[in-house]
Amino acid sequence: MTAAPASSGGWRRACAVADVPADVPLRVEVAGVPVAIARADGEMYAIYDVCSHENIALSEGEIDGTTIECWLHGSRFDLATGAALNLPATRAVPVYPVMLDGVGPDAGVLVDISAPS
Repeated sequence: MTAAPASSGGWRRACAVADVPADVPLRVEVAGVPVAIARADGEMYAIYDVCSHENIALSEGEIDGTTIECWLHGSRFDLATGAALNLPATRAVPVYPVMLDGVGPDAGVLVDISAPS
């Protein structure tokens, strides 16, 4: 996670830092794309908010360390890489770069959905 001005490249404001409780994912839409924003281990993450196994919002699941669990069948995904860590999911989900615009709880959480990894 980096800090930079909101006018940089394809970055879009997803929410404010204060909107994202620790270890509880927040569902947002960024330019029409469903994204789960998560604060875990002191970092902010942005991951595509649809399980690769079923059409279920990952933001309805739980955060454990730096993973997010799909509540339906228990598939876990790495928040940093999107890798599927256990069955039944076998495919990764996209993750997006995150940067903060400002400092403190009112800082913007910016996501660049044009640069998934």
